[in-house]
Amino acid sequence: MGSIAPGISDDTTQSADQIDAFIQNHPVAISLRNDPEYTEVRPHLKVAEQFRAQNFMTGALTGPHKISVPPYVFSKENGEKLVMIMHLGEHLCDYPEIVHNGLIAALFDEGLARCCFAALPHKVGVTANLNIEHHQPLMANSYIVLSAETTKLQGRKAWGYSRIETLPIDSDEASLIAEARGLFIEPKQIDVSSLGNLAPCT
Repeated sequence: MGSIAPGISDDTTQSADQIDAFIQNHPVAISLRNDPEYTEVRPHLKVAEQFRAQNFMTGALTGPHKISVPPYVFSKENGEKLVMIMHLGEHLCDYPEIVHNGLIAALFDEGLARCCFAALPHKVGVTANLNIEHHQPLMANSYIVLSAETTKLQGRKAWGYSRIETLPIDSDEASLIAEARGLFIEPKQIDVSSLGNLAPCT
């Protein structure tokens, strides 16, 4: 395991509005927003208010000092590629000031699912396998970029690759935190009317 990654916000008392503005106006976000091949969405905001508290990602993991603001998601059609940008606060740690690797796994699962589901026939599936390789710890109060792509599609099965890096701040370069590979399978019996309830929210 390497040294602790850069990409940390110096101000741990930033408001949600400040964090949101930093992400929205970061060169990475601007570049993706200006790329006609990508569509920008805020999936957390599409979850009805009365259901957010019951949802693992939009409820338990989102809020002050956690996933600080709803992530920005940029995606290409049919699950080709996806990019998520977010800020992770200090209430998501295991060791002091180090983000829990279980959260890293949850983010990979959500990011890869959102990417790969879009490639499946009915746009929905379940996680069959997820393998993660951690390269270095992620410090709390970091801005991160999760990128994902569908690497193979075979009937009801979609394979994907993803990586999490720090979002560059000032003169810092992006630092690789972890990589993941996953397999997602669309169930044989699909009730089309229930697909909206099964879609990932992040």
